Parts: sequence; structure tokens; C-alpha cells
Amino acid sequence: MNPRLKRALEIAIVPFAAAVVFVEQVLIRYLNMMMTAVARWPLIARFEGWLVTLPPWAAVLAFAMPSIIILPVKVSALWFAAHHRFALATGAVVLGKILATAILARLYRILRPTMMTLPWFAWADTRFFHWRDWAYAFVRSLPAWQRAKALIERTRLWLAELVSGLFAR
Repeated sequence: MNPRLKRALEIAIVPFAAAVVFVEQVLIRYLNMMMTAVARWPLIARFEGWLVTLPPWAAVLAFAMPSIIILPVKVSALWFAAHHRFALATGAVVLGKILATAILARLYRILRPTMMTLPWFAWADTRFFHWRDWAYAFVRSLPAWQRAKALIERTRLWLAELVSGLFAR
């Protein structure tokens, strides 16, 4: 690859990729923990038990449902923006995305075995995760990514030493 093109890609991709990896590795983990706790509620547990019994096409529809359910949140964001309440519009979009992500991640975990019985879904699922793993490997191989990761690790260690030093006294 042309070194200038590679450098331009690094500058363009690394911040975006860092945000994606952050969201996937941190936010998703905490959302999964939250949704696991919510799934312990008796009504939700029964609902999830029912979802597991759905046939494949119904499981796909159930998986797509949060996209429709979150529509009022998106409409409210448009309304807020139209009335120059941009902070509320941004908050509605962020809240909607977080809720949709949490719900979709939980539904994916529950419905994936059923949906994988559909050949087209299994193909798309496999392709998507193959592409995601390739993209992550590419980004992680970039020198800018490695430098940023090393800087973050050094900062984390420095903060850990600082905090432990404060409590050691």
C-alpha cells in the first residue's frame, strides 16, 4: 500500500475505530450486565422464555422490533431539533441509541440460535463478524493505534499508582 495513503487512512480511521472499539468493548459490556439484571425480573424472564420458542422467521421479526419501538424516540429528537432544543434532541438520540443497543444485544443473544437456522441469516452473521474481525485486526495493526493504546496503558498505570499512593498514606 502507498505509504501516503496508509498514513491518510490512519489519520482518518484511528479516531473513528477507537470510538467503535470503545463502544463495543466498554458500553456493550455494561449494557449486557444491565440487561442481564433486568432479565431476572419474572415478567421479563417469562417473555424471554417465550421468545426462545419462536420459529425462525418470527425470531427475526422480534429481533427487528426494537428498531420500530425506538421510532418515537427518534421522532421526539426531530421535534426537539425543529424547536431549537438541540441539547434535548441530542439527549433523545443518545438515549434511543443506548436503549436500542441494549435491547438488540440482549435479543441477539437470546434469538441467535433460532435465527442461525435460516441460511441467509447464518451467512450474513458469519460475513459480518468475519468483516468486523478483519477491520479490528487492520486497525490494531496501525502504528497510530498501537501508539494510542500504549499511551492509554501508560496513563492507566500512572493513575493506578497515583490512586494507590493516595490511599497508602
